[in-house]
Amino acid sequence: MKKKLTIALLAVFLSPLAFAQGNWGVGVKLGAGESDPKTLQQVFDNVGGKLTKGYGLFGLEALYEMNVENQHKVGVKLGLDFYGNNEYENNFISKITEETYAIPLTVYYKWDNGVKNWSFFAGAGATYMKAEMDNDTDSYNESKIFPHITGGAEYRFTELFALGIDVKYNFNAKLEKHIESIDYKTDRSGISGALAARFYF
Repeated sequence: MKKKLTIALLAVFLSPLAFAQGNWGVGVKLGAGESDPKTLQQVFDNVGGKLTKGYGLFGLEALYEMNVENQHKVGVKLGLDFYGNNEYENNFISKITEETYAIPLTVYYKWDNGVKNWSFFAGAGATYMKAEMDNDTDSYNESKIFPHITGGAEYRFTELFALGIDVKYNFNAKLEKHIESIDYKTDRSGISGALAARFYF
């Protein structure tokens, strides 16, 4: 049901843009975000071993910006974010790996000051996130949709290229699945930041 809802939201927001002309762009992001692997942390606290938390973040995005007035724009962007893996291991059980990815959809307002200047943006949207926990024999996964807010700045070197900083805050990004009397939980709520390179066409 959640996947169908996500597809429907994308269709509503993006289908009108397929026939529009304007400022399209793609971006690449590299940064870090909050990571709280609750289940793996609990195992580590009780048993010991080695727990590695993945704070890294790598993201891709596609965007469209529509001119509103002078250099002010309204934009829509769709992203694909990959979070660093959380890993736990000890001498008695096989290594457990937790992988997380997210698909954020954002509507934002941009104060565009043109080439050779800084521009600023702020927006909000919804994120679809999925986490999967694996060991040698089993795999468990859970997904969720939650709201986020975002903001940042970029310096436009040319009409085609800009570098910037993005900041995002996830609300209630807690994923949980109850399996065989155990609650598998992880939490990506909170703030993340990234350096972003964008190419406009």
